[in-house]
Amino acid sequence: MESQQQPAGTGQRYTMSWTAYVRPVIVLLIMFGLGYALTNVNGWLGGIFMVFWLGLFIVQILTIRSTVLYTDDQGVWVYSGIFPWSKGMRGVKWRDVEDAVYFPNFLSWLLKSYTVRIGHRFTKSSEIVLPHIARGHDAVMHINDFHHNVLAASPAGSMA
Repeated sequence: MESQQQPAGTGQRYTMSWTAYVRPVIVLLIMFGLGYALTNVNGWLGGIFMVFWLGLFIVQILTIRSTVLYTDDQGVWVYSGIFPWSKGMRGVKWRDVEDAVYFPNFLSWLLKSYTVRIGHRFTKSSEIVLPHIARGHDAVMHINDFHHNVLAASPAGSMA
């Protein structure tokens, strides 16, 4: 389920951790090293190469900053995008949530940055999988608690 609207009055919000920025920074440093080497061969070519990778880096950083996992009365949603054609949200309604899990290991525990998966009861392709969620373990506990409360509050046979 996708929508173009940005989240307004939402419940809990979880954003990407600082660890999501590590890969783009490393790639930028490597590409700037290659661009510097290219400037020795052809100055214009090296300059264009470095400007291209700097632009791509800025787009990646803004996209990471725009990604938000949040809950509301309707379900669990992810909002992301910086360009008009890429902005939007997708998610899973509470009636279709199977469960939420995170994948712990030593590094994710140490950095408090987890990969979070919100399962869809019927379709694997509709589930939400987000790496590098800050406090992802808290997000999973919140989603599972909220889902349990929604199930307990709904009349038997119909869920919101």
